[in-house]
Amino acid sequence: MRPNQGGRRPPLQGSTTMAEKMKLEIVTPYSKVLDELVDEVTATGKLGEFGVLPGHAPFLTSLNIGELCYKKDGVAVCMALNWGYFEVQEDKIIVLVETAERSDEIDLERAKAALGRAEQALKTLTAEDKKFKIYEAALERALIRMQVAGKAARK
Repeated sequence: MRPNQGGRRPPLQGSTTMAEKMKLEIVTPYSKVLDELVDEVTATGKLGEFGVLPGHAPFLTSLNIGELCYKKDGVAVCMALNWGYFEVQEDKIIVLVETAERSDEIDLERAKAALGRAEQALKTLTAEDKKFKIYEAALERALIRMQVAGKAARK
């Protein structure tokens, strides 16, 4: 048995690493948004962006407002996520988030309008104001949604 390198577990006896996939589940309070077998996943955690491949060591982390992308059969799909948790356990990833939108589901004009409203509100507030963090998060959500929607438009 070879030593664990880079957070990856050695393959199980008799398994092949070429065809390995991971089960990715994304769940919001309202529904299961995604349940797929995928090749790789990247997401935005509290400490920055991270990636997961089949065989990754188990871990649990919290997610910021940000982007999650996964590849399935060589095709990349990106989603805008709104806070949550990301857990890896035995080639199964469970993502629990407040909201999750695929790039093709995002209304770009609505995201731009939300960005404008957040920018206007932040101009009138100080960092000590109770509403400052709310509008700061709204600004971040709008920017991520526009970034993710832009990826769909470029395809």
